[in-house]
Amino acid sequence: MNTTSRPPIWQLVREAMESLSGEVSYSSIKQYVWSKWPDVNSSSLTCSIILCSVNHPSRIHYPENKKARICTGQYDFLFNTGRGTVTAYDPDKHGQWEITQKKGVLAVRLLQEATVEAAPISDASEDQGGIFALESHLRDYLAKNLPTLDEGGVPLKLFVSTDGRDGVEFQTDVGPIDILACGANGDLYVFELKLGRGPDAALGQILRYMGWVEQHLCKGKKVIGVIIASEISAKLKYAATQVPHVRLMEYELKVSLSATSLPKVV
Repeated sequence: MNTTSRPPIWQLVREAMESLSGEVSYSSIKQYVWSKWPDVNSSSLTCSIILCSVNHPSRIHYPENKKARICTGQYDFLFNTGRGTVTAYDPDKHGQWEITQKKGVLAVRLLQEATVEAAPISDASEDQGGIFALESHLRDYLAKNLPTLDEGGVPLKLFVSTDGRDGVEFQTDVGPIDILACGANGDLYVFELKLGRGPDAALGQILRYMGWVEQHLCKGKKVIGVIIASEISAKLKYAATQVPHVRLMEYELKVSLSATSLPKVV
């Protein structure tokens, strides 16, 4: 099919939202788009949904959102209501959101509270819950502090695609890769993060991502998988011994607290 006359994918997502109503799943948006443009890639649609969702923390990893601004532009028409669901963004209902930058670090935040009471978000929504927030913080921290894993002894750097997407929550046809990085010699590193104990099922998950990267991105270089968890299970350790290009790593979080008080009045 000729794609030269096809509108940008984010516009197709907007058209779908204008035709659908209420809270809409990613799947429903894709089915609507595919009914008119069946050639559109699934991961490209997911990317467009994320980059147009004003409260999605991963939208900052797309070129359209690489600078600080108040979310009132053409890419700011969705509000993330849960894992895999969105609704039309209404600042009066959802508050005014912005992309902020502090010390060179971009982030998504609520600038101003809603002027009308919004409907409660489902408790099942991990995107709005503590688990997702912790995973997001861990992922972003590791993305900014990538380890030295390649043979040249040079710290890894984030992969950047030809369309400007960086390697954080990198969308593929088989799911999002937590972090996609590259070494000094061009080898690609697929990171899968587990907030707690890493289950042995994580091995199958990361092999799926590695297979996709090898097929679409590696250009003859090696693909190395890295599973990171606070604790690696014995089952996963045994399984990984049979997969030479998968590495296991454990992380440890530490928080220090110090007492504080009001300054003394002189």
